[in-house]
Amino acid sequence: MNMWFLSNPPGKATIHVENVDEFRWLNSSYCPVLRQLESAAMREYYFKAEHPTTLSSGASNLKYRNPKYLSMLNHLRFYLPQVYPKLEKILFLDDDIVVQKDLTGLWDVDLHGKVNGAVETCGESFHRFDKYLNFSNPHIARKFDPNACGWAYGMNMFDLKEWKKRDITGIYHKWQNLNEERLLWKLGTLPPGLITFYGLTHPLDKSWHVLGLGYNPSIDRSEIENAAVVHYNGNMKPWLELAMTKYRGYWSKYIKYNHPYLRQCKLNE
Repeated sequence: MNMWFLSNPPGKATIHVENVDEFRWLNSSYCPVLRQLESAAMREYYFKAEHPTTLSSGASNLKYRNPKYLSMLNHLRFYLPQVYPKLEKILFLDDDIVVQKDLTGLWDVDLHGKVNGAVETCGESFHRFDKYLNFSNPHIARKFDPNACGWAYGMNMFDLKEWKKRDITGIYHKWQNLNEERLLWKLGTLPPGLITFYGLTHPLDKSWHVLGLGYNPSIDRSEIENAAVVHYNGNMKPWLELAMTKYRGYWSKYIKYNHPYLRQCKLNE
């Protein structure tokens, strides 16, 4: 990563690359999810697709073998004050987004005392809490509204002063411990994010962050072109053969395909 930015200077931007191995606090005694990922039970859960008891269970568990579900890097979003202890506010961007416009205005958005600024994703009946959480479990049913609106990771403005004041990481730890048997939710970081930031998320204007370019073929072109950030969430990433052709150009126009490093990646043009 350091070599990439040394050979491709980022203009006026300042780049600081962190080494996760240097985070001494990131250990299984402090981080419940790290302890769980290291457990034999979790490894069996994620990898039992190799020897499924039924065809359906094998197919179901194949999706769990996606590295993002097994990587602690995916959970570092819950430790931002530890990673950047001197910052008071931070803009979080996922690795499958394209920034199309100046994001400076996000720093002036009033979060009204909330911790997380995010674009909401709920329509009339989908992307609400009951899609992500197990409301048959009393821990979930007692605390949350099944019709509460979901929101998106990928482009989030976090107030780290409020984060520390409200002990957001502690809330995350509490729920991650309760979910050790995976009875509250099964996959990913969005369900625990919805839980952790429940009542603490301020909705951003949808033009800041347009999602779905990795799975939804019906996004309006003007909506994409007016967006500050477009997000290829889903399996059809623009660098893969299965990408949707009509969306690939919003990503590929920034790619220098003749770069020697990128030629080794065998990207689809």
